[in-house]
Amino acid sequence: MLATTGMNTQFNKGVIEMCVLSLVSRRDYYGYELVETISKRIEISEGTIYPILRRLTLEKYFDTYLKESSEGPPRKYYRMTTEGRQHTHKLLKSWRKFNEDVEFILNGGTGDKK
Repeated sequence: MLATTGMNTQFNKGVIEMCVLSLVSRRDYYGYELVETISKRIEISEGTIYPILRRLTLEKYFDTYLKESSEGPPRKYYRMTTEGRQHTHKLLKSWRKFNEDVEFILNGGTGDKK
């Protein structure tokens, strides 16, 4: 599991946000389910996810709906909007390019990379 304690907090939030967007772009999730899924690989808490979900919903990247649960009260699910899909596509494309460039540098690359 990636422990995020030694990394910059803003960087962590951006990475977690990308994870949330990527997951919800594939299917609808409720909040705690996102926490459980992400925390299998990255150390996070509920307090990290819910502010991100609120902001992404306010920015119109997610719609929400309630669904009955056999384990308690209805759950609030997050569903990706068309605007959210476009934003996620651009964000992940930028991330992959950034990651590729960082890996190039970390692996000793020093020349120009086109």
